[in-house]
Order: sequence, then structure tokens, then C-alpha cells
Amino acid sequence: MASTDELAQRRYDKLVARVESLMRGSLKPEYEGFYGSVTLAEADIEELGGDAGEIRRAARAAGRHLGWKTVTREIDGRIFIADDREAPQAVRDLAMQRSADAVAALMKDVRRGPRPRPV
Repeated sequence: MASTDELAQRRYDKLVARVESLMRGSLKPEYEGFYGSVTLAEADIEELGGDAGEIRRAARAAGRHLGWKTVTREIDGRIFIADDREAPQAVRDLAMQRSADAVAALMKDVRRGPRPRPV
């Protein structure tokens, strides 16, 4: 029979794998593994076991597997996980252009004015 420590380690390893999967899912191929981030709402935290400290610890372990410089924060019942590495210049340029395009599209909609409501 497995000891309590072995069971706790298995649960933790499973949590690391689940969090790592979420972190991998946040990556955009065009950013070459940089700029990953995950936000866990209260429901997500409960689904992962409810222990925010353990989830943050698992995120840091998962980040090591991914080569991230992992930063975690807990704010207002949410957990924020982000890769804080310096991206190569080409990736930074692409991300800045994508951000500028998104803001330009938003501003275009704002200038157009309110849309008529469907009746």
C-alpha cells in the first residue's frame, strides 16, 4: 500500500501536469513559446483542488518544465500565471504589431459609433 507521502506526491504530480497543460495551451505558435499566460478564476481553482498556494507551486514547477521564468500572483480570488522571460526582438516586434492592430480595430469600432440594437 502506498504511503500518504507517496499519494500526496502523485496528486501533486498530477496537478503539475494539469497546470502545465493549461500553460502549454496558452502559447501561440507564432510567439515561439514566449508570452504564455493563464488566468484561473475561482471555479478553475476549485476544479484544480482549491489550494491556491499548491496551484501556484505547481505552476512554478510546470514553468520549469516549459523553460519559463514563471511569475504567479493571487488577486481577488484569481490566480495569474505568466512567462516573464525576455522574448527575442522578432517575437517582441510581432507581439507589438498584433497589439497595435487590435487597438486600431477597436478604435475603428469606437469611431463608428454605437451599433443599432436588434429588435
